[in-house]
Amino acid sequence: MALTEYFDDLETRSADAREAAQAAVLATQLAHARAHAAHYATLPEGPLASLPVTRKSALLAQQSAAPPFGGVVATPFAGLARVFASPGPIYEPEAAVPDYWRYARALHATGLRAGALLHNCFAYHFTPAGSMLEGGARALGCPVFPAGTGNTAMQAEAAAHLRPRCYSGTPDFLKAILEKGDELGLDLTSLQLGHVTGGAYLPGLRAWYAERGLVVLQSYGTADLGLIAYESAVREGLILDEGIILEIVRPGTGDPVPDGEVGEILVTTLNPHHPLIRFATGDLSAILPGISPCGRTNRRIRGWMGRADQAAKVRGMFVRPEQVAAVLRAVPGVAKARLVVGLDGDRDTMLLRAEAPPEAAAALAAALQSATKLRGQVECVTPGSLPNDGKVIDDTRPVPG
Repeated sequence: MALTEYFDDLETRSADAREAAQAAVLATQLAHARAHAAHYATLPEGPLASLPVTRKSALLAQQSAAPPFGGVVATPFAGLARVFASPGPIYEPEAAVPDYWRYARALHATGLRAGALLHNCFAYHFTPAGSMLEGGARALGCPVFPAGTGNTAMQAEAAAHLRPRCYSGTPDFLKAILEKGDELGLDLTSLQLGHVTGGAYLPGLRAWYAERGLVVLQSYGTADLGLIAYESAVREGLILDEGIILEIVRPGTGDPVPDGEVGEILVTTLNPHHPLIRFATGDLSAILPGISPCGRTNRRIRGWMGRADQAAKVRGMFVRPEQVAAVLRAVPGVAKARLVVGLDGDRDTMLLRAEAPPEAAAALAAALQSATKLRGQVECVTPGSLPNDGKVIDDTRPVPG
């Protein structure tokens, strides 16, 4: 695949042009959400970073109270093409528009082109993953074999017969299919490309595919938002999709962190049917500096770096990142902190390690007790000394055997 071959002109526009275009679309999207999605009817005016965060846990409760979608969908129920259910359950809409989940861009970056068959090993029932990849392939002019999950031998036999060009599915299942093909003596050399998501794509697995001459790239997306970011052939971070606005914030808050610092991913979609505003994914990542060597100019993230929902039960009470954020807000001049939960004998302990001057320790201890209703110790450390890993609560207690 030539590195200069792009899906559209949006991928190579200047940062200023992208920012101006997204600002205009965002203003329209916010007005549309206020008018057509009940959850956002009272959304205040102001810059994006000042708006409230929508959390998945809250959405679950909202959907139970106001079915089917909890007021976050702007298209009437009868106007949808499909409705999906992800674990929770959380219900997601799919409108009757081409490439609704915006996966054509990611598949194009992988190398899929019109006429090539996609062997799609994502589930087609309940969750939208199968529809996500199929919609992207169809938008590129590609036929799709809806293989779904499981049945490794049948998958290998079908691939040997149909000769697909590209696989889509979880990172490890392609290896299982290829190994089964080897075992059965099947020719699966038509599979030259793979697009993977929905699991960890580890270096050893990358090397295994490379040794077989396959180009296998990954993307990051969710059932709520569709595509968020995707890998290009240079494999240097994940490039943000053109249909979303992404922020990295301190876990438990809506406060943006500096580029390069690990934090929670918030996404605002520019999808008028499902206008999620500052939707908290619960995933950790960080912005990479500069642009991709492939020439795509949108910002990049490092990929999935863990979970941001770091609640811990201490002495019978849950302590959450939001409470640690409240402690920082209560004491001026504290840049960053981490609550270390440990065990002293059979008693839970809390140590707040804060990048703050020593004289702030007493105020931090009082704020910690006020926010959590639990006593803890405070250690003031030098600025920049806490790890850049997005952890706000570090539970060091041994896992029960």
